[in-house]
Amino acid sequence: MYQMPFGTAWIEAICLSCITMFLMTARAQNAAGPVFLVVDHATVCGSNLDDLQREFASIGLKADYGGPHANGVTHMALLGFENGSYLELIAPQKSGKTEGSEWSTFMAADAGPCAWAVAPDDITAEVNRLKVAGVKVVGPQPGSRKRPDGMSVEWQTAFIGSGTPGSRLPFMIQDRTPRAWRVQPSESLKDSGLIGIVGVVIAVNNLDAATATFRKAFQWAPPITEDHKELDAKLAYFPGTPVILAASLDGKGWIEERVQKLGESPVAFLLGTRDVAAAQKKFHLSNGKPWFEQKMAWFDEKKLNGVRLGVQGQ
Repeated sequence: MYQMPFGTAWIEAICLSCITMFLMTARAQNAAGPVFLVVDHATVCGSNLDDLQREFASIGLKADYGGPHANGVTHMALLGFENGSYLELIAPQKSGKTEGSEWSTFMAADAGPCAWAVAPDDITAEVNRLKVAGVKVVGPQPGSRKRPDGMSVEWQTAFIGSGTPGSRLPFMIQDRTPRAWRVQPSESLKDSGLIGIVGVVIAVNNLDAATATFRKAFQWAPPITEDHKELDAKLAYFPGTPVILAASLDGKGWIEERVQKLGESPVAFLLGTRDVAAAQKKFHLSNGKPWFEQKMAWFDEKKLNGVRLGVQGQ
């Protein structure tokens, strides 16, 4: 009869090691509980930055030019809000030259909403947590841009999941230079009543699959859902987070067309306010049906070349 070279003690040691690793992984996934996401910024892509700035200025949101990115491909303008978040307008530096940017397809298509980013307390620790949870992460890696005054702004980014960075799951960003160098509240937003970016609406192909992806990455409870026929969408909202998933109600319509053309990606951004009625009056917003017991109003998407930008609050 063949005998194991080290006897049963060897087998027991291997089993104990496996069990220990399993428990350590489980504790790492569950110890911290749900992950709280802080929106750093959301990105609107277009083929021409001057056009994007004119469109946003036409609705009362004048963006500040932020300068070229170090990739040599894109440049940006931004709208900085009082809560520290900002809306980034991004386009090619040279018309039609989008190769080398993660969002080249979105820019070429004048797609509008294309990405969103969150700001972790410690990007390296969050990368490690996600890897332990079995979520793909690339980075951290350096990024930068040069402001119009010549000052260089530097950061690190890490991309979560697959596909275009920040298209479904957010990408992460952490400053290497002072954050105030990267963004400050915009003059055009002073006394506007707009607090900052509070919601990201993401078009998905399958609501159940997308829900499972977010829950795995961030340990969230199941979302609550609502049907909105005016949008031809079923919405799934994770309470206490900025995330709202949107899937077509009938497999047709604009959301389905968007997903087929560009993949799963943001289709709308929501700005917070303490007084929706005051924001409606100031910015001539259209009245919308409530979402998850929150009042909603919308900027004129025709003036924004199809960009859906909402205002949410009480």
